[in-house]
Amino acid sequence: MKKKLVCLTLALMMCGTQVVSVSASREDDLREEQAWTSQQLDATYARMSALWDQKQQLESEIATLDANLVDVMVNIQTLETDISNKETEIMKTKQDLGKAQKAKDKQYDAMKKRIQYLYEKGGSDAWFQMMMNADNLADLLTRAEYTQKMYEQDRKSLEVYANTIEQVKQLEEKYTGEKAELESMKQEYEAESQNLQSQLDEKRATSADCENEIAYAQQQATEYANLLAQQQAEIEQLEAERIAAEEEARRQAEAEAAAAQSTDDGNYDSTQYDEEGNAVSSSETSGSGETQYDEYGNVIDSENTVDPSEYQSSSESSSSSSSSSSSYTSSGSGSGSSVVNYATQFVGNPYVWGGTSLTNGADCSGFVQSVYANFGVSLPRTSYEQQNAGVEVSYADAQPGDLICYGGHVAIYMGNGQIVHASNAKDGIKISNNAAYRTITSVRRLV
Repeated sequence: MKKKLVCLTLALMMCGTQVVSVSASREDDLREEQAWTSQQLDATYARMSALWDQKQQLESEIATLDANLVDVMVNIQTLETDISNKETEIMKTKQDLGKAQKAKDKQYDAMKKRIQYLYEKGGSDAWFQMMMNADNLADLLTRAEYTQKMYEQDRKSLEVYANTIEQVKQLEEKYTGEKAELESMKQEYEAESQNLQSQLDEKRATSADCENEIAYAQQQATEYANLLAQQQAEIEQLEAERIAAEEEARRQAEAEAAAAQSTDDGNYDSTQYDEEGNAVSSSETSGSGETQYDEYGNVIDSENTVDPSEYQSSSESSSSSSSSSSSYTSSGSGSGSSVVNYATQFVGNPYVWGGTSLTNGADCSGFVQSVYANFGVSLPRTSYEQQNAGVEVSYADAQPGDLICYGGHVAIYMGNGQIVHASNAKDGIKISNNAAYRTITSVRRLV
């Protein structure tokens, strides 16, 4: 009878073990999938960060080009005004030239008429006749002086008009040259304006592409985050089912053991059995009294019988110890400040996705893991898993050395709102002055 009970108990335990094994296998697969999803999320956030940096750089370049284009347009308007003024001045000089030319022609005609009149009245001896017709010497001198003055006046007038015409022509040439120079400058500014506009169009198109890529990356990040949540929920469900299966198997084993004990108390059987359930002779057993079995059907010494409640306590202790070892371990050495001092030594080193080297390159979680490994603290590999390490504290109570966790990213808090982290492929390991530049999902204390 006892042999059958032991066999039944063993069968129940094996079934429970198989259920637990299948559940544990699925849990392991899910955790691997979760680690991959977390890495993809980290990579997506890193790509988003690089795209944001690129977009900000483009916006800065666009603002500069806009300012330059405004300056060029202002210069073009100024040149157009100057060209218009030069055209007005050229027109005025042409008018002045026409007036001077008319005055010169008029004076020249008057002089010719006087000369013609003299010759017509006196022939080639006109000047001599005019002198001889003088009444006296004084009249002669007066006539001669008058004639000389007329000659000199005509000569000066012609010289003045000639000089005026020459000056006006020079001024017209000057204005024409200045106008040509202004028009050339205007053409250069117009070409520069077209060049700037072309650059602006190109930068704006690239910025629009960045926005589209950021939107797509954000969509991917949301999908990865949702997938992580689903995987975590399934893992928790499997853990609950596994624990329930283990508890049910243990309960059934205890119930069977209690039933066997009750049967033995009512029907004493001197036949003894080994751990396989086979009957053995009394000479093969030691001591006196009834052979006892544990919940797995194994023969145990009556002096070392384990009470079911003690077994439960031991099992829970073992489970707790196993759970604790699966999170993180710390040797207790170092402090938050020493962690920060150590981490900042590597500022400027490269960001390498999937890397864990503080000198040759690491990603955000690899950087945090390697820094804390120096202080005897063992952390999980991914940022998603590191969000469950240590103990939760509020951001208001954050201290140097605490982990600042974001969606798909993790950093080490330095104090005064600063963090040190492996940011992205462009900036590498760096110090940021605003720890709350993104939504903080958790703050974890490890030391």
